[in-house]
Order: sequence, then structure tokens, then C-alpha cells
Amino acid sequence: MKKRKKNIVYVLAYIVIWPVFRLLMPTKCINRQNLPQSGALLCANHTRTNDPLFVAYAMGWPYQIHVMAKEEIMHWPILGWILKHGGIFGVKRGKADIGAIKTAMKYLKAGELLLMFPEGTRHQSGEFGDAKTGAAMLALRTGVPIVPIYIPAEKRWFRWNQVVFGEAYYPAAPEGRKPTPEDYHAVADDLMRRIEALKPQAGR
Repeated sequence: MKKRKKNIVYVLAYIVIWPVFRLLMPTKCINRQNLPQSGALLCANHTRTNDPLFVAYAMGWPYQIHVMAKEEIMHWPILGWILKHGGIFGVKRGKADIGAIKTAMKYLKAGELLLMFPEGTRHQSGEFGDAKTGAAMLALRTGVPIVPIYIPAEKRWFRWNQVVFGEAYYPAAPEGRKPTPEDYHAVADDLMRRIEALKPQAGR
């Protein structure tokens, strides 16, 4: 794995959550061999607010990730400061947030790991929603691979919660021209199919 400078706030936050995901809600990484060794876009289905914590714990503290979070959370006292200094950044939902897009592209081009939820909102029932095109756009523009991730909707106490990582892949890019909105939608739809295909491996 490529060595990166460790974010001390991220490491301390990981230490704080470790007892929860080790003892109270034990979490297991399925397909650990698929964890990215360099910059990649991590894309998971979204069912609960704490999904990013499950992914971060399953990967382990050496794999420090950046996460897009809704802008409002970044202004909360104390928590907002921790998130900002831990590598999390806000995005204004419902509009094209150019600043958030530039931040995401900066991290990806620097070989960092960025976690996104393509559906853009939570589906607590566990059903899969339609993917927005943001993740597809970032992957095609930066040339990084996508790692699909499946997270079970039901998070269980004192029983294994399994986070499943799929194989990294490069989405098909059009040759000789810029991607169109239709191209982005095709990549987004293919991504959701890949995430859904991981569900049986969760062993629920």
C-alpha cells in the first residue's frame, strides 16, 4: 500500500470508535484483498448515517479515507471541527457544488481514497435506489478506479456486520470525445448493479 502522511485527527477518531466496532457492533471486512493500494473512488449503498464509520473501521486505520458529508453537519459544534480536520468535507445537496467537486478531484488526483454514496440519500429499507451521476463524473474525469462496496441495512449489536468490497474497476469511457450525461448515467447504473451483486456475499 502506498504510504501516505497520517492524519492525526483521523487516527484518534479511529481509536475512539474501535471499541464500538470491535466489541459492540463487530464489523468484518469481506474480500480484504480488494482493498485499494492507491487512489480510488469507494462507492457504497447508503442505509444509515453511520455507514462511513462501518467502511472506515472495516478497512482499518492505515487506509484513511475522505468522505463527502452534507454541508450542515460541518457547522455543528465540536463534531464539525473533528470532521473537517479528519479529512471530511461538506457538499451542498440539491445543487452543483463546484467547490466540493474541486476538493474531491484534488484528493483523487493526489492518490487519496474518497468514499461516496452514489444514491445521494439513505434507503433504510435496504432497497437500492437510482444512482446520481456525481461518482461517475469524478471517476471518468480523474481516471481513478471505482471500488464497489455493499453495506447491509441492518446493523446488529454483538453479531458480525459484514462490509463487502468488490474488485476495483475502471468504468468505460467514451473514445475520442467528452462524456455526455448519458455516459455518466450508464456508468452510474452499472455501478449500482455491481454494488447489488455483492449482497449475497454478506452472508446474512
